[in-house]
Amino acid sequence: MEHFDVAIVGYGPAGATLAHLLGQCGLKTLVLERENAHYHLPRAVHFDAEVMRVFQWIGIADEMEKKTHHHPGMRFVDPQGKLLLDWPRPQGEGPQGWRANYRFHQPDLEELLRDHLGRRQDVEVRSRCEVFHVEDKGDRVELRYEDMSCGSIERISAQYVVGCDGARSLIRRYIESGMEDYGFHERWLVVDVILKTEKPELGDHSIQYCRPERPATYVRTPGMRRRWEITVLPEEDSAQITRPENVWALLSDWITPDEADLERTAVYVFHSLVAKDWRKGRLLLAGDACHQTPPFMGQGMCAGTRDVANLFWKLALVCKGKVTGTNAELLLNTYESERKPNAREYIQTAVRLGGLINTAGTEEALRAALPTPDGSARMESIAPPLGHGLGQGEKAGRLFGQPRLNDGTLMDAVFPHQFVVVAEAGLAEGLVLQEGVALVTTETSNAAEHLARLGARATVLRPDRHTLGGADTRDELEALLALVLPNPIETQQPELV
Repeated sequence: MEHFDVAIVGYGPAGATLAHLLGQCGLKTLVLERENAHYHLPRAVHFDAEVMRVFQWIGIADEMEKKTHHHPGMRFVDPQGKLLLDWPRPQGEGPQGWRANYRFHQPDLEELLRDHLGRRQDVEVRSRCEVFHVEDKGDRVELRYEDMSCGSIERISAQYVVGCDGARSLIRRYIESGMEDYGFHERWLVVDVILKTEKPELGDHSIQYCRPERPATYVRTPGMRRRWEITVLPEEDSAQITRPENVWALLSDWITPDEADLERTAVYVFHSLVAKDWRKGRLLLAGDACHQTPPFMGQGMCAGTRDVANLFWKLALVCKGKVTGTNAELLLNTYESERKPNAREYIQTAVRLGGLINTAGTEEALRAALPTPDGSARMESIAPPLGHGLGQGEKAGRLFGQPRLNDGTLMDAVFPHQFVVVAEAGLAEGLVLQEGVALVTTETSNAAEHLARLGARATVLRPDRHTLGGADTRDELEALLALVLPNPIETQQPELV
């Protein structure tokens, strides 16, 4: 029976990104996907700087950026078009080394992920292969799947299996996890159109139309594509409302059939769910398999990317035997304990926004529900830290920025997948580092502004670029260094082949 370090079930963005990261760490990885090709129509349309930083790690960021559209922010308006709330997004390079937010066409991303993954020698992808049996044997997992191209039944084993297999996850069924339900279950009509001519009056901002009788969302996407998401009323039939004549009637406030072609119309039920258990033995979940969110913050795909960024290096350490026994169990348990509260906070905020879009008709209602420090009708992006896990102190688990070295190079390009000490030069002088731990100081980079944002003189970054904590003294810094684990990769980032 063929054996792998990790088997990934599902080949969407989360599964493909995880496969890239594991392959970079030298793990023998298998991806099993029931479909023959990626879905050819858009689904997710937004990702943020944290996700683009992960794309930087796997070598697709520069190509992907060329395929995106800038995103100035989101506006909430009442039925008369009056601005109720402004949610601007910063422009230009931000702390992560990339723009804060991007609009994109998901098939473009999936093509890049799959094309580059085909060049990685440690990763194998088997399409048209449907997993139907999973058995955790204690020291390995055995899987059975049907190769639907020929009808044969195949068996493989792996040290660990990660279910990136979506909302109807088979792996979640084997984990036997229930779902935490945050109460949002609504039907929305999603309409993607391709403009025949430019229509600049639609604008570049995303617009939330707070119309209590029928809330709607407009999204500017790359090129000539545009999207609307419109509430389906309880008495309306899902099949009837997707008929072209009914769709154009709903879009009549913005666009006509003479101005655009329908690319896709579909009714989706948006949910707000988080799996109670993200891991059982050698089975783990990531992406939509363990959380589903309403779309109002654009964080669905982002959350899945955060999952795999948190998980890949922990799996690498365990699969390579660098962390063993009880310590391996504790390390893998931090995946759920860290990621679940973060995902939950994004989902609960999206639920709150959805409720506002459905019911709020006044600026006062929005301000009451989403208070701002100065009382203005402006909203700031949230950035929740990780839940309890690795690190110490209140500054542990925070996403740190990406300093630029003095030659202009971004830090992660030089020190990929490594623990990194970032410190004031004086505090780091003479510091003894473990093998594979990098050092970036205020003398060799623009780290000072990133440390100021954290509120510390030094920190130690994990491979996923979250902090192990903050330090203001040499003793505190050495205490953080004592928490560092072995390097999850043997060398600097392996070359694509």
